[in-house]
Formats: sequence, structure tokens, C-alpha cells
Amino acid sequence: MNPRSFRYAEDGSVATITLDRPDTLNSLTFEVYRELTETLRALARRDDVRAVVLTGAGRAFCTGGDVKEIIGELLHRDEAGLREFTRMTCDLVRAMRALPKPIVASLNGTVAGAGAAIALASDFRIAADTARIAFLFVKVGLAGADMGAAHLLPRLVGLGRATALLMCGEFIDAEEAFRIGLYHRVVPRERLDEDTAHLVGSLVRGPAAALAATKQALEREMDMDLESALTHEADVQAALMSQPDFREGFDAFIAKRRPRFQGAPE
Repeated sequence: MNPRSFRYAEDGSVATITLDRPDTLNSLTFEVYRELTETLRALARRDDVRAVVLTGAGRAFCTGGDVKEIIGELLHRDEAGLREFTRMTCDLVRAMRALPKPIVASLNGTVAGAGAAIALASDFRIAADTARIAFLFVKVGLAGADMGAAHLLPRLVGLGRATALLMCGEFIDAEEAFRIGLYHRVVPRERLDEDTAHLVGSLVRGPAAALAATKQALEREMDMDLESALTHEADVQAALMSQPDFREGFDAFIAKRRPRFQGAPE
């Protein structure tokens, strides 16, 4: 991996992507979108990477598209060119939701616009108490339905709250985001790295195949009826019961020890 538009690092089985344009509050460029998507698709093929952390440098996580490098450029595109861009942004969300391993958004500061959509598409959101969030699209004359937000957000916070967040485009603070279920955890800024590492550590020590199956089920079953979901879960669970991690989980429970799942760090 050699991205140019953000920092990428691996520590054991954890890949950390740090948006690194603090002077623009980590605004996104065309290159950032492309390289994030390419990186996540490559990580899907890496069994040695068991979790991904997304975070930002400086006082913001991400404040959306760069005013000059993206928005200024879009004003001069024709309809085909505009659709090319919007499909590219959606490809990033597709790559995030298809990644068969958990993504933890470690929200170090302000989260806005496309940055909010990226946080929303992650599996976990652990936030500094400074990480206010807004889906700003309507503020610039666009639909709040961007990068999957109108699909994903109601499933997290309910239709009423999602309607207000997407149609008003106002910021809410981190405590409110936690209260309504948008953030999983809010911690003091100085504890964010520590608490993120604790969460990620528990995930990478978990059963990778079972976590991947859980993420896939959550994604696929959003639009299934109950009978289809039950059939899918029965098939998935039966397949996992034939795998070594199921035996290891049972043996560890009987022995009253922590399980040592396949490929997990000691």
C-alpha cells in the first residue's frame, strides 16, 4: 500500500488510515476518494488484516469535499461528469460495507458532509467529545440522501431523527449523537486513541469469519423479510459450526480461558 493522499499504517493485524490534510480540516479530494476505495478493496483480500481504523489528523475527522478541488470543479461539469463523481463517492461506501472485517471510525473532531457519510458507513463510531457532526448536504442545495445516508441513518437513529438531521443539516454535539445512537461511545479527546485501541483489540482477537458473517448478515438482511432472514442465518450459522473457531470457542468456555481463534494475535 502506498497511498499519496492520506497516511496508511499497519500495526500487527490493524490497518490505520489517517486523513492528513489538517489545514483544510481533512477535506476530501478526487484522489482521496479514489485511493480510499482502492485501499479498502485491497484490504478485503488481506487475511492478515483483521480490522481497519479510520481517523483524522488535527482538529477534524473530515469536513467533506474540498471547496476548491471538488466543488469548484463540479460547477463546470456536464451531467455525465457529475454522475461520474457521485458514483465514485458511492463506490467508497460500497467498498466499506463490502469489506469483510470491521471498520472503526475514530472521530477525533468535527465530522461533516461526506465525512459524516464515511463515519456512518463504518461499523463502529467512537468519538472524542469535540466530534460534533452534521450532514450538511442541504446547506449547499443538495439532497441529504448522499452516499447512502438516507438508507443507513434511519436504521441507526430512526426515521424521525434521520429526517431532521438530513433535511435541516444542523450540527449536533457528540453527546447528542451518542444519545440518539449515532455514536457508539464518546470519550475525552485525550483518551480517544486508548479507547479506540481497546475496542479494536477486542475485535482482532475475535473470530474473523464469524465477524465477517455478522457484518454481511447485517447488510443483507436490512431489506429481507423475517422468513428470508431466518433461512439466511440458519445457513450461515450451520456453516460456521463446522469451522475450528466454533470448537475453540467451546473448549475455551469449558476451560474458562480466553479463546484463541484462528489467525488472532496472542
